[in-house]
Formats: sequence, structure tokens, C-alpha cells
Amino acid sequence: MWSQHTLQTRTRGRGTYDVTAEIDQGIADSGITTGLAHVFLQHTSASLILCENADPDVRHDLEGFLSRLAPDGDPHYRHDQEGPDDMAAHLRTVLTSSSLTLPIAQGRLALGTWQSVYIYEHRTAAHTRSIVITLQGIGD
Repeated sequence: MWSQHTLQTRTRGRGTYDVTAEIDQGIADSGITTGLAHVFLQHTSASLILCENADPDVRHDLEGFLSRLAPDGDPHYRHDQEGPDDMAAHLRTVLTSSSLTLPIAQGRLALGTWQSVYIYEHRTAAHTRSIVITLQGIGD
């Protein structure tokens, strides 16, 4: 069996937003108990990450690293139509990921104890982000 749905999430600007519970709810609604979840973010200035969920300092340090690697307003960027964070956001997306493929077990994501799925918003302003979740597997 398979299922597909789109999840809409509103961000408040640059940062990480845990969407694990929403993905798990979609899996529960599908009736799939064992299989795969493909999670795809339909944007070029935000990404998906599988990251530590217990200590927010991990995500804080990730932001610090990416801000050094892809700084806002770098004078070498040509693409800045939407402001100084425009090209930096695109670079951060390329360096992270737009999709994840994750196992489903017992009707939910089979994540490790300290793992969660996050939208990583790279723009400084709020945005509505769309995630296409495609589920494949079997039910009980």
C-alpha cells in the first residue's frame, strides 16, 4: 500500500522546526505499519535535517557553522533579489538536504532515541513551507 499527502508548516524565520509528530500522524492515518517514508520539502531556501533532539545547542552550533560557511550579504553573491539572506539561504539548502528517506516500524518513524526531523528555515522572515510525504509499505 502507499499514501501521499502534503503537510503545510509556518516558520517564524531562520531556525529549526520539529515536524516529527506531524509526519508520524500521517503515517498513523495511512495505516502503514512497516515500510518507508520519503519526506520532500518543496523549497529552495529551507531544508530538512535529521538532527539531535535532546540538546538544542546542537542546532545552535549548526546555525553558527552555516552562518560562517554561507554568510548573509556576502559581497561575492550576485543573487540578492529578495535581500541579503537570499543567496545564503540557497547555499544552505544545497549543503543540507531537501529530502529524507526514513524507515517506518510499528506505525511510526523508526528514529533513534535522540533523532527528530526538522524543517531548517534559512530565510530570516516567516514562510509557509510545504512537505510532500510519500509512504510505502504494509499494514497489519
